[in-house]
Amino acid sequence: MIDVIVIGAGPTGLTVATELARRGMSVRIFDKKDGPSGLSRAVGVTARSIELLASCGAGPAIRAEAVRFEGMVMHHGKDPVLTLPLNFDGQSEIYGLPQDRTEAHLIDALKAQGVTVEYMRCMTNYHLRADHIEVEFGQHIRVQGRYLIGADGVHSRVRATAGIHFEGRTLPGHWSIADVISADWPHRDRFAGYLLPHGDVAVVVPMAPDRYRVIASRDDALKALPVPLTVDKLIRDSSFHIEVKQAEAYRKGNVFLAGDAAHAHSPVGGRGMNLGIADACDLAERLAEGTQDGYEAARHPEGHHAIQVTERARRMLQSRGAPKAILMAAIGAIDHSSSAKRAIVHQLLAG
Repeated sequence: MIDVIVIGAGPTGLTVATELARRGMSVRIFDKKDGPSGLSRAVGVTARSIELLASCGAGPAIRAEAVRFEGMVMHHGKDPVLTLPLNFDGQSEIYGLPQDRTEAHLIDALKAQGVTVEYMRCMTNYHLRADHIEVEFGQHIRVQGRYLIGADGVHSRVRATAGIHFEGRTLPGHWSIADVISADWPHRDRFAGYLLPHGDVAVVVPMAPDRYRVIASRDDALKALPVPLTVDKLIRDSSFHIEVKQAEAYRKGNVFLAGDAAHAHSPVGGRGMNLGIADACDLAERLAEGTQDGYEAARHPEGHHAIQVTERARRMLQSRGAPKAILMAAIGAIDHSSSAKRAIVHQLLAG
């Protein structure tokens, strides 16, 4: 019997499996996909995440490959109205890297601990026994472990099987993304945000040299941009709903939730993947040291705080009418105050 079974091989699952193995615990990690994802879902990697991943080796590798953001520029329509620095201290640093590349570095770190992801394994059920958990993958495969970790995303089967409620709401309206190659986009190391009519927004985020993620609160991210962006190659485009939800509990017995299985919120501030990495590192350390009783008390408030901050920022950016006028006036004042700029950056990126 192994110590820990991990379901889900995204950044959260890979991190917790690597950190558990690095601390001497036996671990197996399963994912229903047929192999590593080639998609770039999350983009931003904070300095804190890189620090947390330093001991396993993934942090330095991510830092070496990623784009270091120098700042952010906000526009009202096509006109720039606010610039924010992102690197005035070590805590405000943020890097851009496609999620599949972040996962590749974590997979390498996991392999260095002698563990490989077991793909094409979809958990169908689990059973609590007297001294262990038995996890089923179809009718004929069963794995026994002392602990089970659900890092299997917003639609977590582990969470559903445990009967843990995912409380919150799905926001109305579609958002869209496009990942593109563009050789002449001017903001090569900066976020570029655009406040659009009717409370809509669009953002362009660097991910790699000449590669960018475009996000918009409209159906077509590229058409939403009020400025031209030459697309040399379209890598992918899709749409999504924003879910603002949190698991009522992060633990039920020896079953734990981490990452998107535990919390979901808007992409404002780039917190999602980084919050999951922090969950994973905290949980791995607690399981290794036998202090797992403190996991929920430590991480549930962090998830709640992230949801509050991101929702407050999203509502502010998507404000209309009088609130929009107040926002624009505030932006004008902030643009002339370095202390206000620092406070906003810390609020968006901390955690």
